Amino acid sequence: MTDQAHQTTPSIEIGISTFLEADPHPITGETITHAERIQRAVEEIILADQVGLDVYGIGEHHRKDYASSAPEIILAAAASRTKRIRLTSAVTVLSSDDPVRVYQAFATLDAISNGRAEIMAGRGSFIESFPLFGYSLYDYDELFEEKLELLLKIRSSEIVSWPGGHRPAINNLGVYPRAVQDPLPVWIASGGTPDSVARAGTLGLPLVLAIIGGLPERFAPLVQLYKEAARKAGHDPDKLPVATHSHGFIADTRERAAELFFPPNQAQMNKLGRERGWPPYGRDAFEAACSLRGCLYVGDPEYVAEKIVLLRKNLGVTRFMLHCDFGSIPHRDMLRSIELLGTKVAPLVRKEIARLGI
Repeated sequence: MTDQAHQTTPSIEIGISTFLEADPHPITGETITHAERIQRAVEEIILADQVGLDVYGIGEHHRKDYASSAPEIILAAAASRTKRIRLTSAVTVLSSDDPVRVYQAFATLDAISNGRAEIMAGRGSFIESFPLFGYSLYDYDELFEEKLELLLKIRSSEIVSWPGGHRPAINNLGVYPRAVQDPLPVWIASGGTPDSVARAGTLGLPLVLAIIGGLPERFAPLVQLYKEAARKAGHDPDKLPVATHSHGFIADTRERAAELFFPPNQAQMNKLGRERGWPPYGRDAFEAACSLRGCLYVGDPEYVAEKIVLLRKNLGVTRFMLHCDFGSIPHRDMLRSIELLGTKVAPLVRKEIARLGI
């Protein structure tokens, strides 16, 4: 048992997630290299630990506009320079990876961090990893189900036998190193599909929902579906964490936060919109998403705290991850956002949750 396991879990965990976005600034054209973005991420993790945040997560992507194809290596670079913060993928694209190597990488991170590693397993929101590693999108669902089953088998047993499928068979072989934590935490990451939510509940695994569009409250039925699936499978739903991940940015004033966040947010949404057939994204859509019931957590500390408390009321979340991503936002402002989240927002949220008894 690690020191981490003996620490008191806060009423709600608050942290950061990122994909290490590295596009040029849409107005100035200023660029950032992948190396610079990765180095900044290590600095961000160290600061997040210092200001008392609970978790920092890095998502796996295999595109030019992101610098995070190997999250566990970046997390490991910060592990020995931090003391308390938990370090997680956000997410690991398990469908196109090898569960043996995923477990070994995060067990190694767990050793370096003395029991602070986590895996968030998901399909990922992009598909570039499938052709890159030789997988067919026709096997999209089957790959995830098979590889999740193998990952959980490796997690629970030092010696593994596996009949094979998309991944070759394993015959009574050991997988090392073993994680410090037993079991190594594995979360299921979902964009909001009922099947993935129900699977997480049936397996008794923690759930993280990516709320990046629409009204966060619309995810409440999915949380109930998750808990009901857990209950039917014999798990105690009250002991299963539920996390959310939403885009946002904090500054000393709401005006400053919007000024810094809107240009790269608009550029990214319209870039993805051209790929996925979304309508153009403008200031009206941004303002609606920044409203109290909207999906963007952009503003001053008091306003962002108010929105997180509302999320707690509506969904009962036990972990909130602010997706702070844009490499084109000046680094000093990104660090200030992280500082405000830890020193201002988190205490306000926990105080109000305690006052309301929710």
